[in-house]
Amino acid sequence: MLHFDVLIVGSGLAGMTLALHLAEHRKVGLITKKNLLEGSSTYAQGGIAAVLDDQDSVEAHIQDTLVAGAGLCNPQTTRFIVEHSRAAIDWLIELGVPFTRDGDDSDGVSYQGFHLTREGGHSHRRIIHAADATGEAVTTTLGRKVCAHPNITVLEDHIAIDLITSAKLGETGKRCYGVYALDKLLDEVETITAHHTILASGGAGKVYLYTTNPDTATGDGIAMGWRAGCRVSNMEFIQFHPTCLYHPHAKSFLITEAVRGEGGILRLPDGTRFMPEHDPRGELAPRDVVARAIDFEMKKHGLDCVYLDISYKPASFIQEHFPNIYAHCLDLGIDITQEPIPVVPAVHFTCGGLVTDLNGQTDVENLFAVGEVACTGLHGANRLASNSLLECMVIGRAAAENILKTELASIPPIPDWDDSKVTDPDEEVVLSHNWDELRRSMWDYVGIVRTSKRLERAQRRIDLLKEEINEYYQHFHVSNDLIELRNLVDTAELIVRSATLRRESRGLHYSRDYPDMLGEAVDTVLTPANY
Repeated sequence: MLHFDVLIVGSGLAGMTLALHLAEHRKVGLITKKNLLEGSSTYAQGGIAAVLDDQDSVEAHIQDTLVAGAGLCNPQTTRFIVEHSRAAIDWLIELGVPFTRDGDDSDGVSYQGFHLTREGGHSHRRIIHAADATGEAVTTTLGRKVCAHPNITVLEDHIAIDLITSAKLGETGKRCYGVYALDKLLDEVETITAHHTILASGGAGKVYLYTTNPDTATGDGIAMGWRAGCRVSNMEFIQFHPTCLYHPHAKSFLITEAVRGEGGILRLPDGTRFMPEHDPRGELAPRDVVARAIDFEMKKHGLDCVYLDISYKPASFIQEHFPNIYAHCLDLGIDITQEPIPVVPAVHFTCGGLVTDLNGQTDVENLFAVGEVACTGLHGANRLASNSLLECMVIGRAAAENILKTELASIPPIPDWDDSKVTDPDEEVVLSHNWDELRRSMWDYVGIVRTSKRLERAQRRIDLLKEEINEYYQHFHVSNDLIELRNLVDTAELIVRSATLRRESRGLHYSRDYPDMLGEAVDTVLTPANY
């Protein structure tokens, strides 16, 4: 049995922000499914939105966020996060994150000598970035700090199975005491207790067939929190990034929003530009608008993809601003300085999640959720580009400050994981089959455009799959694939149930049966039946 003052599940920007803000005063454990830097934060390309330039304003950033969120953003949350944006960036600069320096093309818009770019939905240049690999630059810098801190213990190759709660111990109330986690290298389940537990495990992109997310994004924290008694909100709002590289040898490679922000044009195969016909903002419209426009054009013309063209810009500009995209595409035989990039929409971000307050507190005492796993109300019905990393830092710091003000609660005796009544699986084909069927069903029936009939079909398949998966879970030893599949099917059900309840089209949720947006914006909130 392991014990920490604070246990953090997930090692992305949210998890590492918490760890570094807590470690001076608390013994921190941080568990991660693979290695420390393997997660969605590392793969973030575009940058971090913040009010940094004197010509920009908090009110403008708030307004842009509210417009993108289609009336569903929480105004208090939005203001809190935007007002703390500059402090978050200053903290990263102080830690030594190598953001891109100002250049000749900045139009005089910079912050402390760092270049600011613009992305879809933003009315100003306010995105601070490290070329086109911001996430990697940020997480690598923070990762070095985390590994060097004596009060932080990093447990790699550990996947949380379930939260240890008062309900599991037969107690009254709703409290969390840690997690049971599988050490994948030793193939042993460990009991890890903590006075405070934070879910910072990211989103659920892998519930869909095509996604820009890494393989770790399997909705673990959302599913565990739901099973522990937490409410979830707005799970129907799944953001499809408009521009994922379309190539048989490119897996989940994102073409950052900043390509369009710096002048990239979306074209049909014959070179025709189509975005102005869908929205007056053209390529700078919010992601949901652009994704639906691409989906419409692909279906209308029977296309496998459309094309994002920035080749009219000087080659030196492209190589300087998008060095990683340029190099990756060139490896695949695509010279983006000479030809357009084939792109398709793919699942990118989970806007909903576990309901929390501005301190990251969930409905379960001593359990917090920060980052993509949580629903603070910032993103509403559609996340504004580059607001996600900002949310990780601002809410992460607020959660840390709240935890440091709280006394360490007592922990009752915790039983070890009991697997005495299960056996090794006789065959694992059921896992791979159910994994594929679930993700394909979600893609086919709960995608960019939805109907009531499609949602009903998805729910029927999920019901059958959930029954099979739970039966498998009850009879066989846990494995990484089984744990992830169990979490995926729970998360898929939450998405479908939420989408079924929303009888309108708003933001990322578009229904052919309910194409109009209602006058009142209301959150979709699900509460576990057994609480």
